[in-house]
Amino acid sequence: MDRDYMFPCGILSHPVLTCALILASVFAIIWYIKDSYKVSDFDQKYVFITGCDSGFGNLLSKQLDRKGFHVIAACLTEKGASALASESSSRLKTFLLNVTDTASISSAVEFVSAEVGDVGLWGLVNNAGRSIPIGPTEWMQLEDFKKVLDVNLLGLIDVTLQFIPLLKKAQGRVVNVASILGRLSLNGGGYCLSKFGVEAFSDSLRRDMQHFGVKVSILEPGFFKTGVTRLDLIEADLRRLWNRLPQEVKDSYGPTFLEEYIKAQDFSMGILCSPDISKVTNCMQHALTAQYPRTRYGAGWDAKLLWIPLSYLPAFFADFVIAVLLPVPKDSREISANQVDVADP
Repeated sequence: MDRDYMFPCGILSHPVLTCALILASVFAIIWYIKDSYKVSDFDQKYVFITGCDSGFGNLLSKQLDRKGFHVIAACLTEKGASALASESSSRLKTFLLNVTDTASISSAVEFVSAEVGDVGLWGLVNNAGRSIPIGPTEWMQLEDFKKVLDVNLLGLIDVTLQFIPLLKKAQGRVVNVASILGRLSLNGGGYCLSKFGVEAFSDSLRRDMQHFGVKVSILEPGFFKTGVTRLDLIEADLRRLWNRLPQEVKDSYGPTFLEEYIKAQDFSMGILCSPDISKVTNCMQHALTAQYPRTRYGAGWDAKLLWIPLSYLPAFFADFVIAVLLPVPKDSREISANQVDVADP
């Protein structure tokens, strides 16, 4: 065989391909070096984190505390706040916060302002969130959407808007926790809607705040074992949604659909959910400590290898993959040609 067509010699014999390979290698090296640069003086920086009772926020608070940051951890419950404080240094402060209550957020801003003084707030991590109710869209009522949107999206926006003056003072960072479900809508309910909204809000915020030295990063985790993915809570809420449906709607899905849906969900989550939530908090730490934080962070093997690539493919392909994962209603009907777009013969 002619060696000009052997790899890598064949590539190197072509000037254009050789230049492209060299440029790609140089770019990758420069990106890696730039990505590794860190800011200094952790012990003079303040970070406010929401949703710290458990999960990502709880672990991140402890990690940043060990690094010397002044962490102000917002918890929903007194129990969560007490437990976190007992496992951290005296430098970490806790605050009870309900992100759906504007007055509660205002109180948090006053508390943080007193703590940071003229230094300002280096980091805001919007982590608080909820998942249920989730399930087939037809099973939902308007109030079900509001429950999730109030926490995951409107609460995040309210917190961010009220903390912007302190962030501008420090030329700090905003880290917003979205999800791969902010790229692909895998189920009905408010969760996917809220995460799509977080993506859009974060993009516009990043472009507006760059003029003031404030950097905004979006975190897109895959599936991890946290309170948001607790199967017992999700299953109990699915049964609640099913039980309130009119009999006509139940009949259209069939008597076995609920159990099949729960079984499929348990199977998928069992495969996809990772117990190593440090993969997420390590991304959060990078966004707060890197001199050049990334715009987006994909966390988890499923996010990087499955969901994010799938989000770039045609919609019909994503629809097919998602359909494979879920059961089919009993009353599923063949779609006639006049109900869909079809090419003329």
